[in-house]
Amino acid sequence: MRAMQLSGEAGELTQSDIPVPAPGPGQIRIRVKACGVCRTDLHVVDRELRGGKLPVVPGHEIVGTVDAVGSEVGTVSLGQRVGVPWLGWTCGQCEYCLSGRENLCDHARFTGFDMDGGYAEFVVADARFCFPLPGEFDDLHAAPLLCAGLIGYRSLVKTGDAQRVGIYGFGAAAHIVAQLAVYQQREVYAFTRPGDRAGQVFAMELGATWAGDSTDTPPVPLEAAIIFAPVGELVPIALRAVAKGGRVVCAGIHMSDIPSFPYHILWGERQVVSVANLTRSDGEQFLALAARAGIQTQIEQLPLAAANEALKRLRQGDVRGAFVLCP
Repeated sequence: MRAMQLSGEAGELTQSDIPVPAPGPGQIRIRVKACGVCRTDLHVVDRELRGGKLPVVPGHEIVGTVDAVGSEVGTVSLGQRVGVPWLGWTCGQCEYCLSGRENLCDHARFTGFDMDGGYAEFVVADARFCFPLPGEFDDLHAAPLLCAGLIGYRSLVKTGDAQRVGIYGFGAAAHIVAQLAVYQQREVYAFTRPGDRAGQVFAMELGATWAGDSTDTPPVPLEAAIIFAPVGELVPIALRAVAKGGRVVCAGIHMSDIPSFPYHILWGERQVVSVANLTRSDGEQFLALAARAGIQTQIEQLPLAAANEALKRLRQGDVRGAFVLCP
């Protein structure tokens, strides 16, 4: 089968012809219909994340149909449409798994990192970690929900009942979570790269109350902020933007170093927290909510062979919404 594969420590993906995988016990094989391009894929390709296997096929926003079923699978049937997220397997026995925090499992395996992902014609996945997808979304528009949407949702939940929410970095995750926040009748304050007027217009089109540069001061104090951009310098900026008692949520799996900052911008019971991965419960809750809220993902479709182009443009911020690859 055709696959875009990372073979070396870092660099571009190469188009390879590799064997079609066979599902083992508890696994299903999926014929890939669409796979979103996530910023985490950049971190995988650039080897900014520790661990993982090489060679590896990236991609963890996968939509497809079940093509083969291994033994010990009782919840998925041939021909069923499913989505495959970043979290691909957990041990189910550690203190995190047993306390409903499987996203923190020390033995977890991740799609497109520890296991081959969706930049290919077929992929094998643990049936327990695949989601049935709402019929409201076609294959292409469902793909970004599997990570950008899920991480955005978990990040928004971390803001509690905050009504004025800032979003730093208006990419794939932000354009989904902004719609969800507006649906929940919150006010969204969007912060883009300096000078990104197109991104700011995009945010306003999605219902944002205000949009400006990441270095701007919002017109009112925020009650919470979510940082999607992997830029540590945004943490003290966001802390200055939130009111006392506010929370800054760092949503990325990787971020550059956070610079030192004066204690007084943290004082006043402000908090800085991170979001790590997702749980299956997150997926079930978010996908149902996304359908009810009428979330509309903005995508640009590209062929599988254009994966390197998509990653390059994503690195440059040259995307409105999300890229989706099709085999």
